[in-house]
Amino acid sequence: MDKETIEVLARSAGLAKALAEFPEDVAISARQAADVARKIKRPADPTAEPWPPMKAGTTL
Repeated sequence: MDKETIEVLARSAGLAKALAEFPEDVAISARQAADVARKIKRPADPTAEPWPPMKAGTTL
C-alpha cells in the first residue's frame, strides 16, 4: 500500500491527528489491516452466513 493511499484512508477514518503525530505507526497498521483483509476468505454465496445466526435464549 503506497503512502498516498494510507494518508487518504487515515484521513477519511478520522485519524488525521494520529497520522500527523505517528505516521509510521499508522502506515504499519494500515499495511497489517490490508494483509488481514487479503487473507479473509469470502463466501462463494454472498447471502451465506459466515457462522450460525445468533439466538437469544434462557441459557445466558
